[in-house]
Amino acid sequence: MSATVIGAARGSDAPPPSEKRGGLQRAQRLRNRNALLLIIPTLVLLAIVIGYPIVSAIITSFQKDAGLDPATGFFVQGGFAGFSNFTHWLLQRCPTGDGGTTSCPPGNLGAQFWNSTFTTFFFTVATVVLETVIGFWMAIVMNRAFSGRALVRTAILVPWAIPTAVTAKLWVFMFSVAGIVNALFNSHILWTSDDWPSRFAIIIIDVWKTTPFMALLILAGLQLIPGEVYEAARVDGASTWKTFWTVTLPLVRPALLVAVLFRVLDALRMYDLPAIFGGGNATATWSILVVEQLRQGPNSASALSTIVFVFIFLIAYIFVRFLGANVVQTTQAQQKGELK
Repeated sequence: MSATVIGAARGSDAPPPSEKRGGLQRAQRLRNRNALLLIIPTLVLLAIVIGYPIVSAIITSFQKDAGLDPATGFFVQGGFAGFSNFTHWLLQRCPTGDGGTTSCPPGNLGAQFWNSTFTTFFFTVATVVLETVIGFWMAIVMNRAFSGRALVRTAILVPWAIPTAVTAKLWVFMFSVAGIVNALFNSHILWTSDDWPSRFAIIIIDVWKTTPFMALLILAGLQLIPGEVYEAARVDGASTWKTFWTVTLPLVRPALLVAVLFRVLDALRMYDLPAIFGGGNATATWSILVVEQLRQGPNSASALSTIVFVFIFLIAYIFVRFLGANVVQTTQAQQKGELK
């Protein structure tokens, strides 16, 4: 039997192209179904743990808090409030005895929303910028090969390992009127009660505690950069400064943005440090305002929590979109570099 006849016989046994496509489509549908079955338990768990509290908070935010009716003086259970809980915070409007609204008086929690918003964003911007700059420098130092590097890495992580409550109380003693800080500068600053000194003190404490976390995340990104890239930069005669801007910073950018995102979200929900350290209304953040409102009325606190959630969600969305685009671009650039 000739080779042509054998080839023709083998070709006649092969399935037609349409049957092959049908088999591939069935296999793809089977894989998709199996993947969906594996994902469903996780989605149900996330809906219970994350979705239910969010939906519940949104629903209760449209309900009035139980209390005394200003018009009758009787205790009422509440009822539908519409958007009054939201206008209470965003427009700083408080209810009056005749059923209307007026500007919230000083000292009312509703009058503190925009002050707490400024304080929260001020803490976030100041701490994240300082922690990123100092953490980047610390990561570069820890990434170098030198004697005792393991000991340095361990020592740098000590502040981050200390609980925040312990850190806050430790620095309260240091920033007291007769503390070591005033003694060093021969001053009598009221760090725990004056507005701006207490804000700067909290920034210093947070930078001291959380910078190691930033350094650890950035160090992980630095260790992914191949040594051959730096060797090529030295061969090309690039200076240390030029190497940092053209090699180190672009390649570590994905890890850097992840670290910044984590710190921004963490700083926006800051509660324990200013709550323990003190400072009054000058250091009141969103989280402190929510906790204070919970003691007066949970429904209004739910409205405030919803507002804060929307703010943080928008910020996180912007970061993730920005981060995702640059991660793709950086990965493609690295792949092109490997192919070359």
